[in-house]
Amino acid sequence: MKTRKIGPFEVSAIGLGCMNLSHAYGAPPSEEDAARVLLTALDAGVTLFDTAALYGFGANETLVGKTLKAHRQKFTLASKGGLGGFPDAQGKVVRGIDGRPETLRRYCEDSLRRLQTDVIDLYYLHRWDKKVPIEDSVGELSRMVEEGKLRTLGLSEVSAATLRRAHAVHPIAAVQTEYSLWAREAEIAILQACRELGVAFVAFSPVGRGFLADGVPDVEALEANDIRRAMPRFTPSHFPTNLELLRAFRAIAQEAGCTPSQLSLAWLLAQGPDIIPIPGTRRVDHLLENLRAADISVSPDLLARAGACINHRTVSGPRYAERSQSEVDTEQFPAE
Repeated sequence: MKTRKIGPFEVSAIGLGCMNLSHAYGAPPSEEDAARVLLTALDAGVTLFDTAALYGFGANETLVGKTLKAHRQKFTLASKGGLGGFPDAQGKVVRGIDGRPETLRRYCEDSLRRLQTDVIDLYYLHRWDKKVPIEDSVGELSRMVEEGKLRTLGLSEVSAATLRRAHAVHPIAAVQTEYSLWAREAEIAILQACRELGVAFVAFSPVGRGFLADGVPDVEALEANDIRRAMPRFTPSHFPTNLELLRAFRAIAQEAGCTPSQLSLAWLLAQGPDIIPIPGTRRVDHLLENLRAADISVSPDLLARAGACINHRTVSGPRYAERSQSEVDTEQFPAE
């Protein structure tokens, strides 16, 4: 597979986002099926595996560590901390953000244990805790780099201004943010800031949480605890409009001789050699379909038509609901 760079690491042009195997999209697959996806990805040439403490409140890191421990030298391991499970007043584990230095250190130590490794290659601040100066959070992570527990640092869902402040404390190797045909906020400022600073851009949800892969024909068929049910673009007030966009998009993909998912990934890869998409999946056939996008050739005209068909102006609804939007620091397009 073709490769791209993240700091000192040469990684596959398409990585694997591991969240789907433990978190957010209904009941997770069996450990056996999840391990099969991970090992198939490794055999197919994937050398960037992305997990986080949040995913399954540690279950995903445990899965990745157990499955890939024997192959640790073959890939770049990325994880995230600062967003995860915290006990509430009743002792129930609930999602929360905590970027205090002491908490980040504990997150890192816990991740190392679950991942069964001595060092994490790329460690992201999963969300900036706006109650804590970014300099304090990154400063503590930089000390863990000095201690040899982390090799490089990253940030997730931050603005260009926050990236610059963090980068002044310690070099940032990668920024991870949602970026796809239907999520273009990265084009406002953060992508350009990454390029000015020499920071790789890792694109999560590159096929629109399955939508751009033509994989969500009926929201009502999703499991009750699937996070997409609460995302504005999948709600009844927006989803029918978005579904209409797929008619033209399917036709463009057919003309390009590829699947909608492959067209989505090919478009993203064409936006620059510093962009590394990390689609996630629970199925081996979808995994292999996605990876083939790194080697297909789509004409500039068809890519442009795909971009004109699906973009932030044609899509109905914001990418996040109000609560989730309040947790991120990314720039937003002005309301039209």
